Amino acid sequence: MEYFNPFITEILILLFIIITFLQSGLDKITDWKGNTGWLQGHFSKTFLAGQVPLMLGVILILEVLTGILAIIGIAQLLMNGATTIALYSCVLAAITLLMLLFGQRVAKDYAGAFTITGYFVVVILGVYILS
Repeated sequence: MEYFNPFITEILILLFIIITFLQSGLDKITDWKGNTGWLQGHFSKTFLAGQVPLMLGVILILEVLTGILAIIGIAQLLMNGATTIALYSCVLAAITLLMLLFGQRVAKDYAGAFTITGYFVVVILGVYILS
């Protein structure tokens, strides 16, 4: 076990972030129209109804940036044990999830909001470990 990476927990959390956020960002890129249409219906009875394309664009940028930072964070952990970029990825993931949680709560999609909680716990664990 002496050759086992001392950052295995951090790397696994960052891999979780990469899979979660990059997949979601790529889905938004490849199916912008479908995502926009679904979200316009989702927010149709809220004060956010007219902001869907803007909100989707912001979330898309944050998700892709979070995933890229996670990739860089893993590389830094493996190369020199630096944790700064990995921590930034986890913090940005937490902020993005809070934005998504806010949207779900505004839309009164409480089941969707609850689902975000599981992701948030993993990300906050990453923030805690890397701080």
